[in-house]
Amino acid sequence: MKRQGIIAVLALACCSVVGAQAQTAAAPTVKAGTLIEPAKSFDTTLSGFEDEMIGVAKAMPAEKYNFAPSAAIFVPTQTTKYEGVRPFGAMVVHIAQANYFYGGALSGLKPDVDVKALSSLTDKDKIVAALETSFVFVHKAIGTLTDQNAFESVHGTQTRASLAGGVVAHGFDHYGQLVEYLRMNGITPPASEKK
Repeated sequence: MKRQGIIAVLALACCSVVGAQAQTAAAPTVKAGTLIEPAKSFDTTLSGFEDEMIGVAKAMPAEKYNFAPSAAIFVPTQTTKYEGVRPFGAMVVHIAQANYFYGGALSGLKPDVDVKALSSLTDKDKIVAALETSFVFVHKAIGTLTDQNAFESVHGTQTRASLAGGVVAHGFDHYGQLVEYLRMNGITPPASEKK
């Protein structure tokens, strides 16, 4: 339980930083101390993550969606093991599936897609479409947060708010890995091209 609490706090802290960056870039300044509805605050944070993630998913060429790092691309003295590492496309699918998991868990909404069946996707266009659709779902789920229910427990010690933060924290973990996949293929991540 202690570990889950720490994870929730870290996720919320991460989301606060990312949300602040997204708000600075896209939203009007709000006076410090202003109360903001949970749904609006988390939705802004999710939008920042969504923009970054969709950009990365679209940046990788279709023929590289099967790419996964292997020992062959590193110096021979490196001893890291790469067995079982997800290919780029599978990791994007995993993020879409996680969006449905977190969104459903925090809101009680049921996805209108077969989430498990997403694992069979291999085509870039279909994977990107599934990712975009998963963001529509999680935005809808976050829209159910209110001042009254945000800190209700829904999954062990997880609250609706900690799960809303968790979807972004989890996604950015994989986003960082995907950025490295792009760089290993000589592709500059879209966020690095922004000025």
